[in-house]
Parts: sequence; structure tokens; C-alpha cells
Amino acid sequence: MYKMSKEESNPIEKLFGSKTRAKLLELFFSNVSKSYYVREMTRVIEEQINSVRRELINLESIGIVKSETYDNKVYYSANMKSPYAHAFQEIFAPRKPAANGNSVVAVDVQRIVRRNNWEDNIRPVQKYLKALIVTNRLPGQEGIDMLIVGDDQTKKLTRWAEVVEKRQGRPMNYAIMSRDDFLYRKSVRDKFILEVMEMEMTEVYDPEGIVRDK
Repeated sequence: MYKMSKEESNPIEKLFGSKTRAKLLELFFSNVSKSYYVREMTRVIEEQINSVRRELINLESIGIVKSETYDNKVYYSANMKSPYAHAFQEIFAPRKPAANGNSVVAVDVQRIVRRNNWEDNIRPVQKYLKALIVTNRLPGQEGIDMLIVGDDQTKKLTRWAEVVEKRQGRPMNYAIMSRDDFLYRKSVRDKFILEVMEMEMTEVYDPEGIVRDK
């Protein structure tokens, strides 16, 4: 269950002027790839629904969060196009213990931490995997959640993608293609590949440099 630590709650609440607002900002910017609907948020941060709705209206009006409607539910997520997005990420980044036992913000290593987590997740299929792109697609939004590039002749990558989907707890759009197919479609500026490359990427596994090479 999500809970802001007692050591942090008072100064953060004072900084942002509202306990609910501070909790929502931490929820969104400690995991920018996730989206939430209102009742889900009230359960996660343990605040009243009217207070959550009021703060969401304020945060969306100034462009800190964004919303998308899917299956008659409005989903909210961090707006990474906001000029303040990265500052919020630094404030609300996951914390890790320092050598002296105190808690420090993992600001500069945030991308490395996320990458290492994905390396743990992909270890079972790493020898089949040539590249992986994970996007920040919201429910109902066009595009894909994952582009998987590698050798799927034994269906290892397909089964792995199904496990990832089950862990996410919601349907995912993903595509699997061979390395040669990916490189060819990229070289001819295939529409699908271009659309994926233009999406906001939350994770990129690219040991051979085939995704972002020129």
C-alpha cells in the first residue's frame, strides 16, 4: 500500500500546500509510465474522493497531469511534456539507502535503476532478445506498449510477453519482429516503426545500438 513516510510528509505537504496534492504528485512522478482512474487513486493514496478530484482538476488545469478516457473511465498520468516534470521526478524519485544509513534520492541514477530492473526482467529471454522498446501508451491511445525485436522461432519471446502482460494486469499491445525485419523496416522508414520511435519511451534495451543508430 502506498504511504508517504512520516519523515517526509510534513515538509512535502507544506511545500505543496496540500497532503492530497503531495501524495498525488508522488504517485504520478515516482512511476511516470503508469496511469490511474480516480477511485483507484483514492484507494492507493488513502484520501477522500472529493479531495482527489479537486486536486486533479487543479493539476490538470496547469498541465502537471494529463487525462485520457478509456472504457468510460478517465485515466490520469504524469504529463512529461510539462516544463516541471523532471523537477518533480527528482523530488519524488525512489529513495535508496546511502552508505551512512540515511535515505537519499536516486536522481542521477534513476534511468540506470530502471534499466537494471528491466535487465532482471528480461534475463530469461536475453539470449533471444536484440532490442526492446517500452512506451508510455495510455489505455485507449493508439500505438503499442512494447516492441520486441529478436528470435521468436521457439516462441520464447511470445510467452515472455504474455507473462509481462499478466503482471501488468491489463491488456497490452505488443509486436514481435526479427532483427532483420526491424532493420529493414527502419531503413525504408516504415510507418509503424516511425510511429513507435515518435512515442514516449519509458524503457529501451538496445545492446547492439540498432534502435537509435543513425
